Amino acid sequence: MIQVRDKGLLDYEPCWQSMIDFTKARDENTNDELWVLEHKSVLTQGLTGKAEHLLANSEIPLIHSDRGGQITYHGPGQLIVYCLIDIKRLGIGVKQMVALIEQSIIDFLKDYKINAERKKGAPGVYVNGAKIAALGLKVKQGKTYHGLSLNIDMDLDPFRLINPCGYPNLAVTQMKDLTDNTLFFDTIKIQLTRHLIDHVTRDRN
Repeated sequence: MIQVRDKGLLDYEPCWQSMIDFTKARDENTNDELWVLEHKSVLTQGLTGKAEHLLANSEIPLIHSDRGGQITYHGPGQLIVYCLIDIKRLGIGVKQMVALIEQSIIDFLKDYKINAERKKGAPGVYVNGAKIAALGLKVKQGKTYHGLSLNIDMDLDPFRLINPCGYPNLAVTQMKDLTDNTLFFDTIKIQLTRHLIDHVTRDRN
């Protein structure tokens, strides 16, 4: 069973600590959870992140996180789904979990007639070469936390402060600019988490 929890708009650091606490406290019988939320404006840098990928200073805080990957931006209008999943119990590895998340996003975007794809060696989801979704996971004792960010209807300007996910000149896009559909954030939360649960359930069976 996977529980979906809507967390609203949160500061990054308290949410990060809550994920750590949840992961430490869970046992083999703890249900997996998906946390859906938005973050207040923040830049986060992964464990292997390089300072050179921050191109300019700003008032947006930079937080060094324990997730994988380089630097990215989070802000209102971007959907975050944190995946607190026991992949050891599922019998899958982290690479398969990343592929599962990517495919869930690709399948979801098809519902809006947006053709998205993976890019070899660059985790995330892309539309015509521009990044629409970023991924970063942390695994502790076979359990993941952190997850994905999907650009829906947000201010993309802060991405100019960085090399997104460590790639110079990488274009960034969002759903608002790719579809004529009306975008209801609460509906998107339900749709995307259904795709994620469907993929996780199929892998489990």
